[in-house]
Amino acid sequence: MYTDFFKTFTDQTEKTLEPYVKFNKLVAKNVEVLTELQLSSIRTYSEMGLAQMKAASEVKDTATLTTFSSQQMGVLSKLSQQMMDDSNKLQSIAKEFKEDIDKLASENLKSVTPA
Repeated sequence: MYTDFFKTFTDQTEKTLEPYVKFNKLVAKNVEVLTELQLSSIRTYSEMGLAQMKAASEVKDTATLTTFSSQQMGVLSKLSQQMMDDSNKLQSIAKEFKEDIDKLASENLKSVTPA
C-alpha cells in the first residue's frame, strides 16, 4: 500500500518537475554555447591586438611606418568582419534559444490543456 503511494507520488513529482528540468537543461546548454562564443571571440581579438602591438613595435623609420600604416586598413577590415561574424553567431544562438523555449512552452501547454 505504501509502496504504491510512494510510487504514485514519485511519478507525479517527476511529471510536475519535468518542464523545469527541460528548461534548466536548455538554459545550461545556451550558457555553454554563449561561453564558448565569448572565449573564442576573446582569443581572436587578443591575437589580433597582440599582432598589432608586435607590428607597431617593429616601426623604426618612415618606411616601416608607411608599411605599418598601409596594413591598418586590412586589419580594420578583418576586425570589422570578425565583429560581424560574432554578431551573426550571437543572433543565431538567440534565435535558436527562442525557438527552443517556444517549443518547450507549446509542449507544456499541450500537456496541461485538456483536449
